[in-house]
Amino acid sequence: MTLLYTHPSADAHVNPPGHPEQVARLHAVRQALAAPEFAGLEHRAAPRAAPEKVLIAHDPAHLEAVRAAIPDVGWAHLDEDTYVSPGSFEAALHAVGAVCAAVDAVLEGPPRKAFVAMRPPGHHAERNRPMGFCLFSNVAIAARHALQAHGLSRVAVLDFDVHHGNGTQDVLWDEPRAMFVSSHEMPLYPGTGAVSERGAHDQIVNLPLRAGSGGAEMREAWAAALARVRDFGPDLILVSAGFDAHRDDPLADLMWTEDDFAWLTGAICDLAQDACSGRLVSCLEGGYDLRALGASCAAHVRVLMERDE
Repeated sequence: MTLLYTHPSADAHVNPPGHPEQVARLHAVRQALAAPEFAGLEHRAAPRAAPEKVLIAHDPAHLEAVRAAIPDVGWAHLDEDTYVSPGSFEAALHAVGAVCAAVDAVLEGPPRKAFVAMRPPGHHAERNRPMGFCLFSNVAIAARHALQAHGLSRVAVLDFDVHHGNGTQDVLWDEPRAMFVSSHEMPLYPGTGAVSERGAHDQIVNLPLRAGSGGAEMREAWAAALARVRDFGPDLILVSAGFDAHRDDPLADLMWTEDDFAWLTGAICDLAQDACSGRLVSCLEGGYDLRALGASCAAHVRVLMERDE
C-alpha cells in the first residue's frame, strides 16, 4: 500500500496572479490521483512540523526571516520570484511535516512507498536563503531527519526536476552520509549544477542536460548515476519529483513525456528494492503545465503503487 500525504494548508500558500507556482498545481495533482485506479492509495493528513525542525537544515536566522516576512494580507516579496502570503508559513511547516512523517512511516513499514503532494516546493531553498518559489528545503530536511532520528547510515536524494536542486545541494554539501543526484536542463535557472560540483565528499552527482534533449539522453544519464547510487548503498531513497522536464512545460525546454517519468520512477524503484527493501519517499517539486503535471504525476504514482504491492 502506497501512502499519499497532503493537507488543506497547502492551498493557503497563495502567489500573485500570473505566478507559475499556483494553488491550481496541487488541484491538478489531486484531481489526477482521484481517478479510480488510485483508490488503493492510503491518504494521510500531513502533520505540522514544529518550526524547530527546520533548523536541522537551515540556520535560525533563515527561519526567523521567513516567519517575520509573512504579511497580514496580500503578498510579501522575498526575491525576484518568491513570495509569501498569510498562509505560507503554515503551509511550509506542513510540507516539512509531511515529508518527515512519510519517512517515519516508510521506515517503520509497511508500506514501503509514499508520495507527498504539498507546496510550497523546497529544493531551491538554501541554508540561508529562500529562493525559486521555495521557503524550506523539504527533502533535505527529511534526509537529515532520517539520519538523525532513525540512525540511518546512508540516504540518497534523487532529483529529476528540470531545475537544479541548488538548495538540497547546499544543505547536503558537507554531509558524507547523503548522496545527492540531480538531473536538470543547463543552462537554466538557478545557474548551478555543473558536473564539477561534487560535494565535500564526492557524494554529489550533477547530470546537466541540453535544451531540447529528451528521454534517450535522460535514460543514459540516469542509468549511469543509479549505478553509483547502488554502490553508495542507501538505507532510504528520497525523490524530489519535479515534472517540469515535460515537453509541454512553459518554464524549460526538455522534451520528456509521461513515459519517461514512468521509466525513471521504475528504475528508481528497482534500485530501492535492491538497496533498501524498497523504502522510497517522493515529494512534489515543480511542474507548471497543469495537464502535463497531472498526467506525469499520475504516471509516477502509478509505478510507485505497482512496485509497492
